[in-house]
Amino acid sequence: MKRRVAVFGGSFNPPHVGHLLATALVLATRDVDLVLVVPTYRHPFAKPLAPYDDRVTMCTLAMARLSQVEISRVEEELGGESRTLRTLEHLHEAHPDWAMRLVMGSDTYAESSKWFRFDLVQSLAPPIVLARGSGGILPAISSTDVRARIAKGAWGELEELVPISVLSHIRERGLYPALDPECTSTSSAPAK
Repeated sequence: MKRRVAVFGGSFNPPHVGHLLATALVLATRDVDLVLVVPTYRHPFAKPLAPYDDRVTMCTLAMARLSQVEISRVEEELGGESRTLRTLEHLHEAHPDWAMRLVMGSDTYAESSKWFRFDLVQSLAPPIVLARGSGGILPAISSTDVRARIAKGAWGELEELVPISVLSHIRERGLYPALDPECTSTSSAPAK
């Protein structure tokens, strides 16, 4: 019997409670054995991201209490720009015993027509689409908003938006500094 793996990719720049809740929701409501969290290595549209190692560490911290989650460095291993299709093809070849699903927010799914060969993406890993905001169970939290609040020093506003361990890492590493104009202009959900 194939191992049922939900692949959850994204910039995670930084990971927030929306990502954590989405992961927990998939584990609780879908027939999956594992959620594979895949941080983007290099954004396909060259948008600036916090260092890859920091984003992997933050994902590890954010998901630490969920036992059926694994953080994958597959996109670093592949190198170059991150592309969902390339990542899924690689995972399919490396793990022929996996039956994959792709975790997507409804906002990202709405833009899937812009993705390269989304038809093949769907065939390799049929999407699990999670509604965000007013139409769904998940809160409308964005990494863009989190970075903006960090940049203006509004740490108190982040207590219910970002896991405490992730906030500690951001502070320790000095990520998303206030004077960086890119902090408030990048998206956390790359169209891939």
